[in-house]
Amino acid sequence: MKTRGKLKLTIYLLGFAGAALFTILLIRQGATSVGTAVATAGWAVVGIAAFHFIPIFLDATAWYVLFPKTLRPRLQSLFWMRWIGESISNLIPSAAVGGDIVRARLATITGTPMAAAAASVIVDVTLGVVTQIEFTLLGLVLLVHATGRSSLVGPTLIGAVLGVLAIAGFYVAQRLGMFRFVSVIITRLVKSKEWSSLVQSGETLDQTVRDFYTRRRGVLACCIWTIVSLIGSSGEIFIALYALGLHATFSNAVILQSMAMTVKSAAFPVPGQLGVQESGYLVIGNLLGIPGETAFAISLLARFRDLLVGIPALVLWQVVEGRRLLRAESVASE
Repeated sequence: MKTRGKLKLTIYLLGFAGAALFTILLIRQGATSVGTAVATAGWAVVGIAAFHFIPIFLDATAWYVLFPKTLRPRLQSLFWMRWIGESISNLIPSAAVGGDIVRARLATITGTPMAAAAASVIVDVTLGVVTQIEFTLLGLVLLVHATGRSSLVGPTLIGAVLGVLAIAGFYVAQRLGMFRFVSVIITRLVKSKEWSSLVQSGETLDQTVRDFYTRRRGVLACCIWTIVSLIGSSGEIFIALYALGLHATFSNAVILQSMAMTVKSAAFPVPGQLGVQESGYLVIGNLLGIPGETAFAISLLARFRDLLVGIPALVLWQVVEGRRLLRAESVASE
């Protein structure tokens, strides 16, 4: 079986396992009880979806400050690119990383130099992982303070250490010139003169990535805006808790959001993190005294939010790509 076929099979198997886990959890919590809880929230899902544009804007700002002023795209352009990229990652199976690739492409086709667009996304993703680890640790501290339970401290700290080591290795590889190295390997395997320019492109990207990291103010500003976005996104959980008739506190919202994000990140190979996301909400919700059916309902509200926010973004993406294709055909026909 070819590598591509094996990859597809793996994705299908993970998707099936996630769907099975989702179904089992739904049956255990009671489909009727979960449905009643979701119905209790009513139109709050619209408010949650509307609120979600605030974190998207903050994430776009974090991306914006990374660029040198001479290359910096308009903030409103980066906003819709970020919106599209996140929606692709959330709604299209096997595209957990694809959304970042698409936003780099969108930045390129709207006038940003290819190396700068790609480097900005690489640095943004790297710094995003670092700040998410910090957000996870913040949620862990709040969880222990709120519940007095430390059962998750060990596993979370181990995961955080592994995450730090992984991202540190990725950072070192970027600084050492990983893209030129990959380009050289590809060129040697292909053995074609037409691919020789790939090495030069890899060197350019490596240098551009290094240049982005040397802009320390930009790096620091990106981290600050990202952590503000992560904490601010907890407002969605606060709205959900309030709509479901629970005692809503921002502390509990931060705990649920940080831990849910951690579980989703760890389970990125599973399409849509189906079942895994619900497990995370159930475990953390149980520690906070939230009934199982209500915790499951919070996860479903998050999925409804992804649909309400993401589907228009996917339509916008197709419009942008369609217009570009029409312009290219028009130029070719002249």
